[in-house]
Amino acid sequence: MTKKNYQEINQQQLALNKQFKAHSSDTLSAFGQLHRAAMAEGDLDVKTKELIALGIGIAARCDGCIGAHVAAALKHGATKQECVEAINVAIVMGGGPSLIYGSQALEAVEQLSEA
Repeated sequence: MTKKNYQEINQQQLALNKQFKAHSSDTLSAFGQLHRAAMAEGDLDVKTKELIALGIGIAARCDGCIGAHVAAALKHGATKQECVEAINVAIVMGGGPSLIYGSQALEAVEQLSEA
């Protein structure tokens, strides 16, 4: 199996989002507002919200979500062990498919921690 490159996945997704925005700026702008509102500091800190989003990305089997939320969680101070624990919860909730994507998410943590 070829290793996924999460830096490339993140860069490609940003480029695709930019391209999509040219065709549907209202939708992408509205999603951006929703994202900023949901991820804003509140009773839960941003790091915790990013770890939750990582778990959902794993359960949803979304490479772009995994890459984006690992990068954001690390940016907001998540440790490798905190990411592993979020991956563990995703596996409990999502079963075998989440185990597959969870192990890939750990690879994302490894790659993006080095960046």
